[in-house]
Amino acid sequence: MASSRRDFFKSLAAVSAAAGIAPSTFGAGTGSLPAAEPASVPPNDRIQFATIGTGIIGFVDTDTANSLPGAELVAAADCYDSRLTHVNEVYGDDVFTTQDYREVLTRSDVDAVLICTPDHWHAPIARDAMEAGKDVYCEKPMAHSLEEGASMVEAQEETGRVVQVGSQYASSIVVDKVRQLFEEGAIGALNMIEARYNRNSSLGAWQYSIPPNVSPDEVAWDRFLGDAPDRDFDPTRFFRWRNYWDYGTGLAGDLFVHLLTMAHHVTSSAGPTQISSTGGLRFWEDGREVPDVQTALFEYPDTDAHPSFTLSLQSNLADGSGGGQFLRFVGSDGAIRLEGNTVRLTQFRRSSPSVDQLVNGYNSVRTFSEAVQEEFRESYSVEQPAASVEDMSTQSEFEAPDGYDMRRDHFMNFFAAMRGEEEAVEDATFGHRAAAPALLCNRSYRNGQRHQWDPQAMELVS
Repeated sequence: MASSRRDFFKSLAAVSAAAGIAPSTFGAGTGSLPAAEPASVPPNDRIQFATIGTGIIGFVDTDTANSLPGAELVAAADCYDSRLTHVNEVYGDDVFTTQDYREVLTRSDVDAVLICTPDHWHAPIARDAMEAGKDVYCEKPMAHSLEEGASMVEAQEETGRVVQVGSQYASSIVVDKVRQLFEEGAIGALNMIEARYNRNSSLGAWQYSIPPNVSPDEVAWDRFLGDAPDRDFDPTRFFRWRNYWDYGTGLAGDLFVHLLTMAHHVTSSAGPTQISSTGGLRFWEDGREVPDVQTALFEYPDTDAHPSFTLSLQSNLADGSGGGQFLRFVGSDGAIRLEGNTVRLTQFRRSSPSVDQLVNGYNSVRTFSEAVQEEFRESYSVEQPAASVEDMSTQSEFEAPDGYDMRRDHFMNFFAAMRGEEEAVEDATFGHRAAAPALLCNRSYRNGQRHQWDPQAMELVS
């Protein structure tokens, strides 16, 4: 790992001291820190894994996992021959490849699988893998439907396998710092979280390149479809599957789920009780079914972990300002803004208004008679203290070290959980509680209704 979590929090302490920030706010931290990345791994602790789905994120995840000490790619599965050829080009001819993921699950040399397929295959393959005795790293969203999510939770409980859902933000040292600040009460009582995840490019809008002259002979089309409705081979649907409800989950499943993961990790929340969403197709009119602009509102109940608050999410794939991502946690005493690898804490303490502000400012007293104004001035001067220096606002900022990679931390946690050294930070229950609200956003968008969700029982109420 380029920079360890422990080094990061040490650097925060140094920055805080230089800025005169209280250690209770920006100190070395109270969160648990994982062990440093091992220089070598004993033979008995080595992990051999297979990647199922070798598209864009499949190669990204494989590169990360394969670079960690004690981990080795031994097999891969994909429905497109050319991708399997590229697996051998990149990782060597010794890597077993197949178009049928079930052949991977029967191999005794596979300890874990990375599931990087289209969304509609996440849960079915994960369940098969757990039943075959494999640990699972499953890309987000964990499931394509509420029912599949529940079945994933059940499968993990029944098999006892390790499951890590692939929203890497749950392992980010930056998100952990926001969580620390929140738990220390740096912003007072949380009342709202607002977040966005915007883009402004064709690739950001999932218009991925389609190989010229690709033929059905090169693609296991029926296997790709799975339980989706039968249809003739369509390379656009195969290579741009995120644009279609049969295989993907749109903005909510691709991007909202990351924002939900961060919100839940910071607040230790089990999830919202009310979900509503709206949006539409505003720009990328290329035959897709999913919206390119979507907003959502979530209501979170008062719990032991957090007060009641509102979460507002927005995603726009045609954001002419250039796009970007941020979360803003707003409380009664301050706000935390998380943007990229930067965290900014702003604390604006409320002060009592002066007598002059009450009498001459934007307040009802200015409309009273002069006699009442004078009476008010005299009585207020006696009853109310003047504003103090403690009421002044403060702002502090810090960043993660150069080269920090949260995805690497996420895989380190997954492999450590497989070795029994840590708990997975994003197991099936966490994954379902992040995915279900995102899936209900899509349901609300499509049917125009607000939905009630029980986050503890993980059940749809209405």
